[in-house]
Amino acid sequence: MDESNPVLYAETDGIMTITLNRPAAMNAMTNDLMNGISEALANVVANESIRVVVLTGAGRGFSAGADLGQVAENPGEILVEGQDKNTEQSEAESDPFNGAMRAIMDCPVPTIARVNGPAAGGGFGLALACDITIAAESAFFVATFSPKLGIVPDLGSTWSISRRVGRARALGITLLGERISASEAEEWGLVWSSVADDQLDDEVARIASVLKRSSPGTVTRIRRTLDVAHDNTFSDQLDLEMKHQAVLVPRNMHEGAQAFMQKREPEFGGERD
Repeated sequence: MDESNPVLYAETDGIMTITLNRPAAMNAMTNDLMNGISEALANVVANESIRVVVLTGAGRGFSAGADLGQVAENPGEILVEGQDKNTEQSEAESDPFNGAMRAIMDCPVPTIARVNGPAAGGGFGLALACDITIAAESAFFVATFSPKLGIVPDLGSTWSISRRVGRARALGITLLGERISASEAEEWGLVWSSVADDQLDDEVARIASVLKRSSPGTVTRIRRTLDVAHDNTFSDQLDLEMKHQAVLVPRNMHEGAQAFMQKREPEFGGERD
């Protein structure tokens, strides 16, 4: 596969597939690769026909994390947030890594991580930034930051891991840096599911088809509502749910009820919210 472009992306029938394309380096992250993710997601924002994003890696790995060869040769090539804040640059230019991660979290459609192999370091954070993470059973996850590099887990790892598995497991994962198998990740709730390698594409396609048929406004609101649930009181969350229902019930409930009575799949239209 041609590695001249570190990120490939293409849309087919409403599904945008973004492929990290540095297979010889296990899709290790560089500034160019992270900017490529941001560029692909900018196309998702601009194209209302896209309903789902699938993020995956070329070759036998999802992502090995930051390209340590780049760091060792020139530490300045991997930018630290805040380094270039005095220049008139976009976030993607001044902070390619966090810029790409924010683009994933702000994506207007649901995202699926198709973890086809190892997800290490920042690759771990990248896989968990997506809404639904599906791993091949040969894949594994490892947070190498503290024991191997002497740094804090980044790319949102501390946010995602603690929310998915709780403080006790999050501390073990991040402090020890031990390899976590795909089946363990599923058991712990780190990922949605672990499937046989030869079933990965079928399972990703199945999940993508469910999300694609869903009301685009509904899936966006569900994601945002869950993201703030940990910080809201129960009463605040009740109010937020009803705020969304006031918009979605008139928009979708009639079609949903009709489809249920007619024993068919509902057909939800509407634009993204």
